[in-house]
Amino acid sequence: MIRFGPAGIPLSCKGRTLKDGIEDVHNLSLTAMEVQMVRPTIQIRYPDDEEVGMTLKDITEDFVIEFIRDDELICSPDVPIEEDDELVGMFYSIAENFGSLYGTGEVAKRMDVSLSIHAPYYMDLGSDSPMADRYMDSIRHSALILNALGGNTVVTSLGLYKGDSKEEREGTDSRIFDNVAALMGWWQDEGLRPKLGIEITGHKETFGSLDQVLDMCDQIEGLVPVVNFPHHHSRTGGSLKETRDFIDLIEAAEPYCKDGIYSQFSGVEHADGEEKKYTPIKKGDLKFETLADALTDVRPEMTIISCSPLLEHDAMYMRIIEERVLSKKVAKMLKDMKKQATSEVPGE
Repeated sequence: MIRFGPAGIPLSCKGRTLKDGIEDVHNLSLTAMEVQMVRPTIQIRYPDDEEVGMTLKDITEDFVIEFIRDDELICSPDVPIEEDDELVGMFYSIAENFGSLYGTGEVAKRMDVSLSIHAPYYMDLGSDSPMADRYMDSIRHSALILNALGGNTVVTSLGLYKGDSKEEREGTDSRIFDNVAALMGWWQDEGLRPKLGIEITGHKETFGSLDQVLDMCDQIEGLVPVVNFPHHHSRTGGSLKETRDFIDLIEAAEPYCKDGIYSQFSGVEHADGEEKKYTPIKKGDLKFETLADALTDVRPEMTIISCSPLLEHDAMYMRIIEERVLSKKVAKMLKDMKKQATSEVPGE
């Protein structure tokens, strides 16, 4: 199955909560939505008297995502809160509280809308400053939210190169690998269901070429590649031109994606191996029609998220084009089979 959906709540959606967005996606005959995680303001406080004995699911006044007990982070939604615990709250405008995420996830399941989440943009896990810990916290919080929603993939980029020397770049790579490995150790200890998806990036001065992403997936258990078509196209100087180019990229990612490939698509402006900006799908030299032709050949399990400025409009456009290309190919196949059968009848 190939799923299509927007990167965020549809622009046409009148409400701005997650539940509103899921219902709108379903009404548009789309089957996926990528939640956009902003970098929220974090507040730490002690529990009120009535909150003692509650769990994270029970607190309704604030969005409390975890708590600290004796210098240890507690993320389980079922552990009762004690008087001296420090509650870690965050401002998260598209859901009332942490407990509400479970009901929203059930709505998505009933409507057959597959959920994912994009961690805040401009992550830098290669930094040698304390900021790297804050970036890792952003990914952790994204994972806890998506786990409560019952979603499948947490999408993130990893960091920038700040120097040109071989030693500086190797140092950045080493810090990125160490931080992702530590993150996945926590991930597995918490028993989180979603996968952590490492996104192909669109600039040569950021970690995230196809080879780098696949190499990291080889070395660290639990990671999956996120095939961002416009990023890869830009980074490789406009390499996605023919059907075979798309098939090669899909086949490179497929062995790492047992539950299906997660991908993103839009039009793109690029130059000299650098992405300039996303554009509507009908603009630029990256053609969805060519990808649709590749999809009808290999038929992968795949989610394709529209990161176009037109969001749901281009998600629906991709679904229609993919169905049209598939219908034409099936019609041609049936016509060829009928012609062959007729030619084999004696006397014809």
